[in-house]
Amino acid sequence: MSKKKKKKEQLENQDIPAGFLEGYRMMWPFIRKYFWYAILGVLLTIPVGTLDALIALFLKPFMDNVMVEKQQDFASSVPLIIVGFVVIQGIFIYTSTLVNSYVGGKINLDIRLKLFAKLMNQDCRFYDTNDTGAVIYRFYKDAETATSGLVDNFKLFLTKFFSSVSLVFVLIYNSWQLSFAAIGILLFLILPLKIVRKRVKAIMNKTVAENALLLTVYNETAAGNRIIRSYTLEEITMNRFRASARYLFGMGIKMVRDTNWLSPMMHVVSAVGVAVVIWYGGHLIVTQQITSGTFVSFIAALIMLYTPLKSIGNNYIQVQQAVLAIGRIYQKLEEKTDTEASLERERRGELKELKGLESTIEFRNVDFSYDGSRKVLEDISFTVKKGEKLALVGNSGGGKTTVCSLIPRLYEITGGSILIDGEDIRNLTLKSLRSCIAVVFQDNFLFSGTIRDNIMMGNYGATEEELRSACSSACLDEFLASRPEGLDTPIGERGIQLSGGQKQRIAIARAFLKNAPIVILDEATSALDNRSEKVVQEALDNLMKNKTVLVIAHRLSTIIDSDSIMVINDGHIVERGTHQDLLAKKGAYEALYRSQFRKD
Repeated sequence: MSKKKKKKEQLENQDIPAGFLEGYRMMWPFIRKYFWYAILGVLLTIPVGTLDALIALFLKPFMDNVMVEKQQDFASSVPLIIVGFVVIQGIFIYTSTLVNSYVGGKINLDIRLKLFAKLMNQDCRFYDTNDTGAVIYRFYKDAETATSGLVDNFKLFLTKFFSSVSLVFVLIYNSWQLSFAAIGILLFLILPLKIVRKRVKAIMNKTVAENALLLTVYNETAAGNRIIRSYTLEEITMNRFRASARYLFGMGIKMVRDTNWLSPMMHVVSAVGVAVVIWYGGHLIVTQQITSGTFVSFIAALIMLYTPLKSIGNNYIQVQQAVLAIGRIYQKLEEKTDTEASLERERRGELKELKGLESTIEFRNVDFSYDGSRKVLEDISFTVKKGEKLALVGNSGGGKTTVCSLIPRLYEITGGSILIDGEDIRNLTLKSLRSCIAVVFQDNFLFSGTIRDNIMMGNYGATEEELRSACSSACLDEFLASRPEGLDTPIGERGIQLSGGQKQRIAIARAFLKNAPIVILDEATSALDNRSEKVVQEALDNLMKNKTVLVIAHRLSTIIDSDSIMVINDGHIVERGTHQDLLAKKGAYEALYRSQFRKD
């Protein structure tokens, strides 16, 4: 089974609570901050609902005094009274909408901030195993769905609740016999609501999974557009999109087919209720148990009571979708990551600050596995002294990049320990540890914005002079001089407007500005042409001066001058020594060097 299908099945099979009250319980931590505003919103919905009942109640004296008794004075005052009721109701509707929109907007903002903070504290393993579509849907879309579904419909339900309660009192006041018949009919709606809730949950889980895949297709189409065109993958990409879009269309139709019968059923139940009331009410009028005014008032109140019930189906589906979304949010916020565990220890004062590198970096019997089953590194032990340059070479996938990723704790080791100056890095704060390490990757990520924006990420407190010095050391002067806007040149998303060598030099300038005592270079020149490599290598040589360096190299010619070279194959250290020592051993390094030399 493919990774994407497996992830889709995981999303579909999530056990997320779908109870209405459970959804609001999970929403409570976000509502609590705005509790009094929410209460004000609730209070404002009371007159909105009760005024419906007053209008229905007012019909009784109108019918009896005007239609039956023909009282002209009472008839002339009725329009003014009705207009007055509606104006007052309109004011309350506007105010309650304003207050509830504020509360809903603030809750939405808080949820998004909380989710984004959670996203920032996810471990690298999370990004390795989740598609961008799943990340966007879970950390962005769910917040909107949960807030709009629960908060917006909460105002609607409260208004209708108070209206319904008031209308029920009007019904009972007019005739308890008719009330018993009219309200009893509503009991037939309980079972359909339960059926719809289960079906919404099943369909929504599948819809969320497919929406996540569809968002991934969008993202990959935008990011990989050159590959799509170069390899004529337009039809294949279109087919992927078409398959997901059609699946979502099918799910949409299934949602309508399996749930939207609720609204027609509400109409049928309402019609039966009205029919029963008319039939029984006619009998009560003929037998003079109620007046015509009472009956008209009762019918008006009943229709007002039944009308929102006819459309409750769609609102109920929206609420169930929102409950599922808040369930996913709650589930995600409850998950504890290694990063959060470290930050919690830091808040308790259990971790130390790393001020710099004084003596050594040591790997002591380190084991590591990405998936918890297959070891990528096994029993790795070595030491790098301050000021040394250690080069890591070996077969592809042997574990070189993994070794360097463990030092800034991008991943947590599964066995052994890594020490800096004799202190286990797990006892150091993440911020202080990573502040002492500058990393230049093979494919460095540049953010949308300008060259200045990207370099300043190394140190936002740097002066203009320090910035210019970093650019000069990274061999960027000639390139910047060729651009009219210099450092303020826009680079596009992911630096799309720059060449590979230019992107690497900007990343090196960023590392220069950070001025960290430990530098990690992960095949920083392997993807460049000879001319670009020469310029970038000069920039790297400047960066490595007076630093402790770990460099992963593909081209052995760039690491011959290293203080020590370590060969890592299949998760084990095979050899270690200087270039000359390893050549003399005629082992793995010598074979790798001769192979590359013959190619050259």
